[in-house]
Amino acid sequence: MTDFGEIYTEHFSDVYKYVLTLCRNEAIAEEVTQETFFKAMRHIDQFNGSCKLYVWLCQIAKNTYFSLSKKQKRMALDIDADFPDIASDLEKDYFDKEAATRLHVLLHNLNEPYKEVFTLRVFGELPFSQIGELFGKTDSWARLIFYRAKKQLQEAMK
Repeated sequence: MTDFGEIYTEHFSDVYKYVLTLCRNEAIAEEVTQETFFKAMRHIDQFNGSCKLYVWLCQIAKNTYFSLSKKQKRMALDIDADFPDIASDLEKDYFDKEAATRLHVLLHNLNEPYKEVFTLRVFGELPFSQIGELFGKTDSWARLIFYRAKKQLQEAMK
């Protein structure tokens, strides 16, 4: 077996493109691809050569993506039970310039960490896992703070 760095260099781009076709989201594709190579590195001894290495990596990537999707759907269902979807209302308000100005003022007045988490998610388009990592917390924590910030903004916009 060649050096794992060579495997990474040779296959990263192709595995990333494969995952991107599955999820159509660059941030998720990058996260899943990184996790794929981490799993592959840990379990490289289980690769028996019965298929091409690329196929094995794509199988890991597909399973990783589907596991992540199931986990996010479960979490979304749990959160949606407590927090109704208000993102569409905020988006409609955002496109109204007056409402947008008001929204930015309200966002500026939000307490931390709500302001920063909301900003990172909406304007920075960071995944919850990365936001949680920035704060030294879990992605569930970041998701909860984000939804609380959205709720506060929606209440203030009324």
